[in-house]
Amino acid sequence: MKARSVTLGFIPLVDAAPLIVAHEMGFAAEEGLSLTLSRAPSWSALRDMLRIGHLDAAHMLSPVPVAAALGLGGVSGGLSAVSVLSINGNVIGVSRELAARLRDAGHDFAFDDARSAGNALIAAADKPLRIGVPFPFSMHAELVFYWLTALGLPAPENLTVRTVPPALMGEAIRAGEIDAFCVGEPWGSQAVETGVGELLLPCSAIWAFAPEKVLAVRDEWADAEPALVQSLIRAVWRANRWLADPSSRMLAAEMLARPAWLDLPAELLDRALGGRLVISANGDTRNVPDLIEFHRGAATFPWRSQAEWIASRLARRVGLDPDRAAEQARSTFRSDIYRLAMEPTGIDLPGASAKLEGALSADTAVASRAGRLILPRDAFFDGEIYEPLLK
Repeated sequence: MKARSVTLGFIPLVDAAPLIVAHEMGFAAEEGLSLTLSRAPSWSALRDMLRIGHLDAAHMLSPVPVAAALGLGGVSGGLSAVSVLSINGNVIGVSRELAARLRDAGHDFAFDDARSAGNALIAAADKPLRIGVPFPFSMHAELVFYWLTALGLPAPENLTVRTVPPALMGEAIRAGEIDAFCVGEPWGSQAVETGVGELLLPCSAIWAFAPEKVLAVRDEWADAEPALVQSLIRAVWRANRWLADPSSRMLAAEMLARPAWLDLPAELLDRALGGRLVISANGDTRNVPDLIEFHRGAATFPWRSQAEWIASRLARRVGLDPDRAAEQARSTFRSDIYRLAMEPTGIDLPGASAKLEGALSADTAVASRAGRLILPRDAFFDGEIYEPLLK
């Protein structure tokens, strides 16, 4: 049987790994697919290439389909997340000047306390605090706003969030255009490597189980090619499972380092995959076991409650009704398509498609098809729990 061709877009980040691995390791071929991966220069370009049909699917920021459903960013609907590619994976960094002020004020850079780090940053920074994020509709932006406003920093009066492409975040710090950044690995570590910044906090300390990137498709394509979409979901899921095996990490880092993909040192990528970060030019290191997750605890399942949470946060920022926004956007995370795709594999699927977000303070057994599913801790740093409209 001839392989079906699928064109995928990606941004050079560690969390593009499931698509790259599905192609390189033959998981796509096992599903009868021939993948063509296209590297995009920015998130806006990638979104627009997907919308107009130049791509079949894409490595995408999880809030982008949600924002489209709400008519934000000049886009009106038409995009869905059919699986989650990665959980967490972002870091917050600061300029070396700001890091020095934080140290002088007694901050210990413990790297695990979002409240302490946020309060120290607010106290040490000039006002308004300028933070770079890769895209206005991104988990980076949502977590930064959530974190700092929860600690009392009013936005937009004292918080300016600017859009900077991931690969240019370090240059923006060097040029004095921003004071801090929130970016996906390895670009936070790259800012440390080049001597322009230091790392303050992993975003997993703000929300322990945040859906970072998704496999996004056009609704039109999903409707026209349901079997193809399901094959792609399974191929990428196998790649996610392979990436989660510690024995795969060295090969994964070497693969991602190739010029066609991230074109960065394999050692830097290996540190990101393993959660071993160098946070300063002095070589200070921190271990973050949950820095990025590809598979454990139904990581790839597109929970409708995650779409609701994103929508409610976006709505608050732009002046929409949060409950109405959640209702409009919940169906952009297509748990129905994911279930159809994964049914033949026999994996243990959640019993529901929505859950309380932030309610788990420890790994917890939940209702599932086979009764073996354990969901990881997903707490927010301030104890908030989001209750979905429908469970």
